[in-house]
Amino acid sequence: MKSKILLTGLLLLCVSVTARAQWVVSDPSNLAQGIVNSSNEIFEAAKTTQQMYRNFQETQKIYLQGKEYYDKLRGVTNLVRNARRVQQCILLVGEISDIYVNNYDKMLRDEYLTVSELTAIARGYTSLLQEGTNLLRDLQTIINPSQMSMTDKERLDIIDKCYTSLSHLRNRAWLFTRCNIATAVLRARESNDLKRSLALYGTDEEKYW
Repeated sequence: MKSKILLTGLLLLCVSVTARAQWVVSDPSNLAQGIVNSSNEIFEAAKTTQQMYRNFQETQKIYLQGKEYYDKLRGVTNLVRNARRVQQCILLVGEISDIYVNNYDKMLRDEYLTVSELTAIARGYTSLLQEGTNLLRDLQTIINPSQMSMTDKERLDIIDKCYTSLSHLRNRAWLFTRCNIATAVLRARESNDLKRSLALYGTDEEKYW
C-alpha cells in the first residue's frame, strides 16, 4: 500500500493527475527553475528600473505558465495523506513563486527602491526559489519506487522533512517581502508620500508588512 502511495506521489511530480478530468503537467522543478533562470538573465543586463520592469515581464510569462499548473494541482483533493504531503511540497514552491512575482512587480513601480536594491531583492527571491527547486528535485529522487535501498518509512520521513524545510522557505520569503516593503513605506512616510505607497501595497487595514 505504501508503495502505491509513493508511486502516486511520483506521478504528481512527473506525469499526470486525475481531478475530474485528466491533464498533462510538466516537471514542477523545471517550472520554478525557469523563473530563476529568467530572473538571473534579465537583471544582470538591466541598468534602470524601466529596463528591469520590461525584462521582468518575461519572468511573469513563465510564472503564469507555472501558475496554471499549480492552480490545477490545488484542485486535486482525492489523494491519500502521504501523497497529499507531496502535493503540498510542490504547492509551497508555487507559493514562493507567487510571493516573488506578485510583490516584486509592485516593488518595481516603487520609486523609493533603487536599482541596486531591486537587483539585490531579485537575487534574494531567486535564491529562495532555487533552494526550493533543489528540494523538489531531491524529493523526486526520494520517492522513486525503483530505489529499493530505502524503506517506505524512511521515504515518508524524508518527505515530511522536505515539507518542513519548504514551509520554512515560504515563511522566509514572506519575511523578506515584509522587510523590503517596510523599508519602502518608511521612506515614503519620511517624504510625506505615504498615501501613494499605501495605494501600491495596500491600505492600513490590508497591509501585511
